[in-house]
Amino acid sequence: MTQIIPIETERLLLRPWRDADRQPFAALNADPEVMRHFPRPLTRAESDDLADRIASRMAERGWGSFAVEVKGGEPFIGFVGPNVPSYEIPCGPCVEIGWRLARAAWGRGYATEAARAAIDFAFGRLGLDEIVSFTVTANTRSRAVMERLGMTRDPADDFDHPLIEAGHPMRRHVLYRLSASAWGSRD
Repeated sequence: MTQIIPIETERLLLRPWRDADRQPFAALNADPEVMRHFPRPLTRAESDDLADRIASRMAERGWGSFAVEVKGGEPFIGFVGPNVPSYEIPCGPCVEIGWRLARAAWGRGYATEAARAAIDFAFGRLGLDEIVSFTVTANTRSRAVMERLGMTRDPADDFDHPLIEAGHPMRRHVLYRLSASAWGSRD
């Protein structure tokens, strides 16, 4: 097992997962609005299984989809962090930056703040050359976060998600990229 070093921002702590995170994680995964751009909300068992996979990958690597808490506030609002997709996609192998936050945490800049810190970690500590992010075409909120992070999209890179069946309206995904050099040269 590798030590997981927490990441701090002005308002947030990105940290290893705790058993106490399971219930609020299940609640956000069961929220139809949070899961609007996924095929369906998750059951408690599916959510617990996902939490186990995330925690296991983090224990192996020392990084991944960090649990996010608000300093002096909510002990768990979701996850943000770099992750290696466990399935093949056209831009792979790659490291993606991803996030999923409880609806009560939306509109406060938490996703962007946490993702910036996770990108600093990915380019700094991990020494990555590039990070990607992707979502269903209609997910304008996540796409706006990607753009605030300085990520760019080439429509030629968009792809059909391999875990979503043909004909499903959520199969088409947009891909955004960010290079370490672009991140390092931002204002």
